[in-house]
Formats: sequence, structure tokens, C-alpha cells
Amino acid sequence: IIGMQAEANNITMERLRSYSSVFSRKVFTDIIDYDDYSHVDWLYSTYDEALSYNTYMDYFKALYSVISKSYKCEYVYKNEIINQLLLKKYGTKKTVAFNELRIGNSIVDFAIINGESKAFEVKTEFDSPRRLKKQMDDYKRIFNKCYIVIPSGKTVFYEKMVEPETGIIELIYTRGRLALKEYRPATAQKKIDTDILMKCLRTVEYKNIVNSYFKALPRVPAYRMFDACAELVKNVPVDVLNGLFLGELKKRKNVTSDLAGIPKEIRQMCLCMNLSEKKRDLLINRLNEPLKHRSLCISRI
Repeated sequence: IIGMQAEANNITMERLRSYSSVFSRKVFTDIIDYDDYSHVDWLYSTYDEALSYNTYMDYFKALYSVISKSYKCEYVYKNEIINQLLLKKYGTKKTVAFNELRIGNSIVDFAIINGESKAFEVKTEFDSPRRLKKQMDDYKRIFNKCYIVIPSGKTVFYEKMVEPETGIIELIYTRGRLALKEYRPATAQKKIDTDILMKCLRTVEYKNIVNSYFKALPRVPAYRMFDACAELVKNVPVDVLNGLFLGELKKRKNVTSDLAGIPKEIRQMCLCMNLSEKKRDLLINRLNEPLKHRSLCISRI
């Protein structure tokens, strides 16, 4: 890792993009389902054969260290939201987190659900802010608190683009590590757009909400159930509806409670793929396999 960090400033953009590509669903699926390390082996043989790593896990950790400093892509942002906010700041035993949760016509990058709902929209240095206003407008219709997570030094630019109740968090690299710094807190919202809420929920979830509050489901044919429930939900007090909504999201199959026991560099991928305990164990065991051709490497660390 030390060797790679020392070279980080001289690494080309193409190489950094290649490094970030290993933190993808396809690469992890190939490893888990097919015992296939070909993409990782190609990356290692192309760029890093002069460096020595005992296992694939060691190599993944080294790659994450480099992109954390020199190529802060969306994966790094989301992974650090898990490491620094979800697990250290907001997390409780009942907290759940979601990647790319559809809200209206937008998809929130990261959502944390505990006693309240929090939405995090990531804008890396490679992203365009073109859709930001529409995205935040959608999120505020359903989430209690909304944040944007942005690169260091971009606060003045983004502060002008979002409303004052939107929280702003900077991702900064300082003293050899990443840190998420809250530039401005989010203001709690006390409103819910029931049309968007219904579209966020699965059939069993909106039925549970109606049944919980009204003690019965509407007596209509199945094809009319959604519309009938949507009308009823409009009559549920906002505070009560918010609690019922969060309760249903928490019931979804989720690996949030297991993330603390997973190596910090791959937590985002395990959450994104919603890996079962069996598949997580298989992934970690396979990443702990010896890196191919390592006996041919000359150590520079």
C-alpha cells in the first residue's frame, strides 16, 4: 500500500479509472458466483506486478487507498458514508441503509432509516449538477432530512444551488485519510407527498400501512386496491404516516446490521448487492486467496 500511495500523484487518469473499476457489481459477481478473478488479475498484471501482495484482499485494500486519495469516484463517497456516518454517527441496531432507492422520478444515492429518514445525494468532482434541483425537490417530498455530499472546496458553488434546509457535507482528504465534514446541517421536514410515498412502497407495505391505521383494507377488487389505499393514506396524520412508512422500510431484507464486521473497503459493495451471509463469507474467503503470480513479484514495499 505504501508503494502505491507514493506513486499516486504520478498515476494516470486511465489507470485510476481502471483501479476504480474493480469495485463493481460485475467484478464481485464473477468472484462470488464463478470463482473468476480475471479482471483483477488483468489489472494487477497490467499495472502492479512490481508490487507484492499476499492476497486479493490486500490488493483491493491498496487500490481503495489509492482511489480514496486520487480518484474519489461515487463508490468512495458511498463507502465513506457507510464507514463514517452510518456506522459511527447515525447507526443503531435498528438502523437500515439503502443504495439507489427510487423516489418519484429520481433515485436517491444513499438513504439511512432510523428514527427519521435521511437522504444523501452524492455529487463527485466527475458529476454534473444539472439535475440536482429536481432530485432534491423529489427527496424533500418524503425524507425528513436531505443532504448533498460534495468534494472539498465546492461548498460555495453548491450552496447557491440548493435550498437552505438542505444539509451540505464535504468529503475531504486530510492527514492521509478521508473525512466527511458537515458544512451545514439539514433542517427537518414535516411533510409527506402521499403520491410519491405510494410509489415507493411495495404492495404488501402499503397494505400494512392502511391495515395498521384503519384496522382493515378497503373492500375493492385487487385491480383497484392501489388507488383505494392511496386515497386512504391521504387521511393518515403526517407524523403517524412517517412512522408507519419507516417501519415498513425497516422490514425489508437488508445487510446493514452486518456491515461493521466486513472489511471497510468493500462494505458499499456488500450493501449494494445485499449479499446474504453465505455469499459474504464466500466473498471474503475468496478475496483472502493468494494473489495469482505473486511469487513472480519483486517487493518494493
